[in-house]
Amino acid sequence: MQNEIFLRRKWLGFVAGLALLTAGTVWAQVDTMASVKQKGKIVVGVKADYKPFGYTDPSGKIVGLEIDLANDIAKRLGVQIELVPVVAANRMEFVKQGRIDMMIATMAYRPDRAEVVAIPQPLYYAGAANLFAKKNSGLKTWADLKGKPVCGVQGAYYNRRTGEEFGAQMAVFKGVTEAMAALEGGNCVGTVFDNTFFAGIMGDAKWADYAMVLPSIDPEPWGMGVRKEDTKFAAFISDVSKEWHKTGFILDLEKKWGIQQSPFLVEQQAKFK
Repeated sequence: MQNEIFLRRKWLGFVAGLALLTAGTVWAQVDTMASVKQKGKIVVGVKADYKPFGYTDPSGKIVGLEIDLANDIAKRLGVQIELVPVVAANRMEFVKQGRIDMMIATMAYRPDRAEVVAIPQPLYYAGAANLFAKKNSGLKTWADLKGKPVCGVQGAYYNRRTGEEFGAQMAVFKGVTEAMAALEGGNCVGTVFDNTFFAGIMGDAKWADYAMVLPSIDPEPWGMGVRKEDTKFAAFISDVSKEWHKTGFILDLEKKWGIQQSPFLVEQQAKFK
């Protein structure tokens, strides 16, 4: 009986050791940089519907600020680039499954997301809250909203602050389309929402008389996504992000794409310069 117990424990120990060895082998096999250089191409998941960060132009080409970032990474690696359109619902899974080598797709950092993919630090960009209003509205500070009707989008994290701290009379709508329609109809002095959304519509003739009139607040940092087990590639992306901030590379891209200067980028440049 004792011999049976001994043999059983020995066998279980062998199986456990084999499993660890196999897992370690799989872990070691994930080397995105080596794979990319071997095939001469990096596959990057990007947005194709979020102007001006990643969108399809009239010729059918995907362009935007994040596309410029992806191209810079490919240039640093000395490889060609393939862009794969992704959306919020699939971008992390595409990375996890190895369908793409990395992802730059307007993804706000969340602890639960960092459990699925590696999100290298420092984070590279940040969306923030702003007010889209007529250029001649006279609104210059958030305090100017006190007592004034402001349109908002249901569920937006900055609605409460706009109403409670700054004293705006919030009119909250189901979606951004409804909020913008209310603004156009004169039902509010402005719409509070993510400045990255406003950046994408400011070039439309329909909104020629409108602008983001206040300083952006409450930044929500964005991160790139890579395979969680590939620490080597994550470290490379981290170094690239640091250099982008140090040199002001993304600040220059904001100017190129007509985006209002991000306080987050200014802070990051001061930190890494």
